[in-house]
Amino acid sequence: MARQNNQKFYTTQGGDYAQYPVNDSNKAPLLEFLINNVSESRNKIKATLQGRGIKVNGKVVTQFDFQLNAGDKVSISRHKNNNLFKSRYVKIVYEDRWIVVVEKNIGILSMAAGHSSLNVKSVLDDYFHKSRQKCRAHVVHRLDRDTSGLMIYAKDMETEQILEHNWHQIVYDRRYVAVVSGEMESDEGTIANWLKDNKAYVTYSSPVDNGGKYAVTHYHVLNRTTDHSLVEYRLETGRKNQIRVHSADMAHPVCGDTKYGNGDDPLHRLCLHAYMLCFTHPITGERMEFATPIPTSFRSLFT
Repeated sequence: MARQNNQKFYTTQGGDYAQYPVNDSNKAPLLEFLINNVSESRNKIKATLQGRGIKVNGKVVTQFDFQLNAGDKVSISRHKNNNLFKSRYVKIVYEDRWIVVVEKNIGILSMAAGHSSLNVKSVLDDYFHKSRQKCRAHVVHRLDRDTSGLMIYAKDMETEQILEHNWHQIVYDRRYVAVVSGEMESDEGTIANWLKDNKAYVTYSSPVDNGGKYAVTHYHVLNRTTDHSLVEYRLETGRKNQIRVHSADMAHPVCGDTKYGNGDDPLHRLCLHAYMLCFTHPITGERMEFATPIPTSFRSLFT
C-alpha cells in the first residue's frame, strides 16, 4: 500500500513512546507545543525534556525552543510522561487531544456490558482521570472480547460524532490476521453475502438479500500448512462477526472460535487480531497508518 507524503505511519513495536504529529495549526517551539498538547504540568514536561525523554522525528531533543514544523513527529517517553497508564490488557499506541489509538489484548470488552465488566473504555476513563484530562473515552467501533488488536477512541463528543457519521470515508484500510483451520486452497479471493442475526444473536449468511447487511471480505493467504493457514483479511465493510462468519463459510473457520468454529483450538484463544488501521484524522485531516506485529503465537504454528 503506497503512502502519500502527508501520511504518518506508526507501529506498536517498541511501543515505549506516545506520538504526536505536528501540523500547520499546532506548530510551535517544542516546549510550547508540549504544554499545549500533553496533559502534564510544565515542570514535568521540562523534566522529561532534560531527561532526554523527548524525540523529534526519532532524534532526542532537549532544547526548549526547538522550532517544530508541520510534518514533524514528536515522541514522548512513556516511562517519564505516561507513567499513570498501566494495564495488562491495553496499550496506548497514539494519543493527541482528540483521539487515542490503543492495542487491546484478548479477554477485555471494548465497552461495558453489564455491571463491573472489564472494558477498554473504563480503563481509558480511569487513565484520563488520573492524568487530569478533562475528557472521556467515546466508543466509535468495537472488537470482540477475544479479538486482539487496534482500536480508536474519541476523547470528546464532537470527534466521536465525526468518526461515527463518516466512518467509511475516514477509515480507508482495516486489516486483520487470523489462523484458520485447515489448508486454504486459494491464495487470495473475496467473499460477499448478506449477514443477519437470528433470535439467538448468532450471525448467519445468505447468498441473497435476507434483510441483513451486505458484507464484503477480501482475503490473502500469508502462510499455510496441512493443518492451518495464516490469512490476512481486508474489510470492505465492517459487520458484526464478519470475518468469523465468512471464514466459516469457506469451511476454514477461525481457530479457537467457540461460536462459529469446528473445535480446532491450537493456541487456546480466538486466533483473530486487528493488526492494521489506517484513517484520515477526523480533525487535522492527516492520513495516519497504524500497524502492530502479527502475534508471535500465530507465527509459531508455521515455523
